[in-house]
Order: sequence, then structure tokens, then C-alpha cells
Amino acid sequence: MSHPPVAIVLPYREYFSPGAAGAVALLVRRLATWREGFAPTVIGPPPSMPPFADVPFRPARATWWPPANTARRYGHAVARLIQAEPPALIEVHNRPELALFLARRFPRIPVSLFLHNDPQGMRNAKTPAERTRLLHTLAAVANASAWLRGRLLEGVPTHNLASPARDPVVLHNCLDLNEVPPSPPDREQTILFAGRVVRDKGADTFVEACAAALPHLPGWRAVMIGADRFGPDSPETPWIAALRPRAAAAKVEMWGYRPHAEVMAAMARAAIIVVPSRWPEPFGLTALEAMAAGGALLCAPRGGLPEVFGDAGLAIDPDNPATLAATIRELAANPARLAALGEAGRARARQFDLPVAAARLDALRRQILVSPIPSGQVPAG
Repeated sequence: MSHPPVAIVLPYREYFSPGAAGAVALLVRRLATWREGFAPTVIGPPPSMPPFADVPFRPARATWWPPANTARRYGHAVARLIQAEPPALIEVHNRPELALFLARRFPRIPVSLFLHNDPQGMRNAKTPAERTRLLHTLAAVANASAWLRGRLLEGVPTHNLASPARDPVVLHNCLDLNEVPPSPPDREQTILFAGRVVRDKGADTFVEACAAALPHLPGWRAVMIGADRFGPDSPETPWIAALRPRAAAAKVEMWGYRPHAEVMAAMARAAIIVVPSRWPEPFGLTALEAMAAGGALLCAPRGGLPEVFGDAGLAIDPDNPATLAATIRELAANPARLAALGEAGRARARQFDLPVAAARLDALRRQILVSPIPSGQVPAG
């Protein structure tokens, strides 16, 4: 028995390649390897390196026509691929304007939108009226966290949504725990930061805290993995250039961008992993990866992060390096506490394992397929 085909559409700057994938592409690839109920194909911009080999992928090659900006030309390239091989469902990640365009272009195919960032900062979703239109036009809107769902519904009337599938759902991000590398018997005395090296992620707070903590922790080291953007060609921004001498003085090693497999391997070795995000993280995949890898997690409770770490990590203030330094010192001096936090994190991560998330996604897909109202049709009233 054949499974219904699903076209999964990436944002036009999200590359589906092991060497350049961001968080959205990694999540899409993970879920697309699950083929028990549906047959997914990923559509995205042509990567400069070979794409993931374990998932069907079709590059959307923009042409000079229509004469428009890159995002619109990418949308037309996606539409040409869908027109050539129409799927049963279309799933667009993180681009409301692209989801609306495809819903208009293919009114007989249900189009869903998957939000990984605050919709109030996105084109065609900034105002309550725009977000209301999304909910009434698309087959479904799924959110990576309850925090995101709250932002989507802020100021939006929900009493007259056309079908149960259009009530926006929460589909937390996931990991395939079978792919998490094993940890050594004795974890390294390493304090790790992994993520974009920008102010919003609290990279400067990490450096300041380590500068205060490391002189009191003989044998310990601090490592930062990441760059301004995803990919080996990430630029040396003025902010990173200003941070480098401060990190060097604090003896914090800045490794720069590393492929995801190397990041996970470093997490599997590190004793302490810090996620000091200042901005409200829409979900916080780094925190989930840290727990799955068994590190003791110190995490800012902002945005969707509390939904991720629950009581399996220690909440920290990303604007207070002194208290973060004190927490690091206390943990480093307490191996039993470190081990307990690591085990709690692993147990918590099992709630976000791939089979759990894939089953919820497939349930949403089945609900959409039986919904009486296709995408692109706005109900009366």
C-alpha cells in the first residue's frame, strides 16, 4: 500500500545539506526519515554541497522569471516542482507568505504552515488580522512550542475556526535519540556553549561568566562552538571580532562553526552545557540536544525553553554573569549533582524522541486529509 506523498518546503535560505544545515533543515530531515504513514519529499534551495542522502530531495532552482525578489522567484520555483508532481499535502516551514502563495496556487491541495520563530516578526503574520487570515486560509498552523502558539493567537479570535485541524497545534521539535553519540565513562571537565555567537544567544554572558569561574576551577576548560550564521562561510562580524580578545583573556576557546555531528560529539563529552539566551527562544533545540547528550544543563527560562528543560536543568539569568559563574563553580565542585542533572536531562529528552514527534505529526496529517475544507478557501462569517 502506497503512502500519501507530502511536499515539505524549506525557507529559501535553509540549505538541506549536512555541511550547511540550520536548525529547521536538521529537524525536517529528521522527521522526513520517518516514513511509516506518509512519503515525504523535501523541497529547498539548491545546496552548494551534496544534500542529505537518506531523504528524497528536489532543488527549487529560481529562474529570471518572474522578475521579482529572490523569495518570490523561489516560491515560483517551488510551485513548478509541485505542479509537476502534485502531492497530497504541502507543508511550508517558517514562511507565511510562501504558504499563502502556495495555498492560492494549489487550492485543492491542503497547505500547512510550521512555525519555528515568532510569527509577529514575519511577513504576512505581524498583525492580528494577518494571523487571522493565516488560520482561516491554511489547512493547519503548527507551532514548535506553546509559547509560539500564544504569540500566534495574540489578538486573534478563534471561536469561528473552520475545522479542528485549523485550531493551531503545538508540535514540539524532536531528536532521534538513536543518533546521539555515546558519552565516555568520564565526561570532560568542559563548560560548553554551542549556538550562534551573537548577543541574543548570550555569548558575551558566557565569556564573562567563564572569566570569573575558570580561575577557581583547575583542570577545567571553556569552549564556544558556533559563528554568526550556520555554515563554514559565516562572516567575522564586528561583534565577534570584539568578543575574541575578551574570550582569549578569559581562556575561552572559540572553535567557530562546526558541522552538527561535531557539535553533538562535543556535547556528549562536556560536563556542563550552558544555554544563556537573552531573547525568547521559540523552542530551544540546543537545550534538548544538551539533555539528550547527558550534559548538566544551565538554561535561561525564556520563550519556549522552559517547555524543553522542565525541571531537568538549572534556570539561569542570562543578564547576570556573576550568578552564572557562581552556579558553574558550585556544579563543577559537585560531581554527584552533575551526574544527577545529566540523567534527568536524558530522561526528559525521551519525551521529544523522533517516534513520539512523528506520531503526532502523522496524526495531524491524517486529520487534515479528512478535513472538509481545503486550503485557500476562507469560510464565511
